[in-house]
Amino acid sequence: MRKALAVIFAAILFSGGCAGMSSTEQRVLSGGAMGAGGGALIGAVAGSAAIGAAAGGGAGLLGGYVYDQYQKSRGSR
Repeated sequence: MRKALAVIFAAILFSGGCAGMSSTEQRVLSGGAMGAGGGALIGAVAGSAAIGAAAGGGAGLLGGYVYDQYQKSRGSR
């Protein structure tokens, strides 16, 4: 129960802290978070959730940045 409340509290703080970020910062952070989550799931099945999260997070950061640059080249925000 305590762990669940700590996760919920951290999520609330995290979402409120993103309000003043630029679109690039938001996309890179979102990509990193999604990549780390996906990598942790795949890594847990393969044997090491930590290595999967690190690899997925790095790939997500890069993917978020590339997506942001693509959106900017199209003239989108």
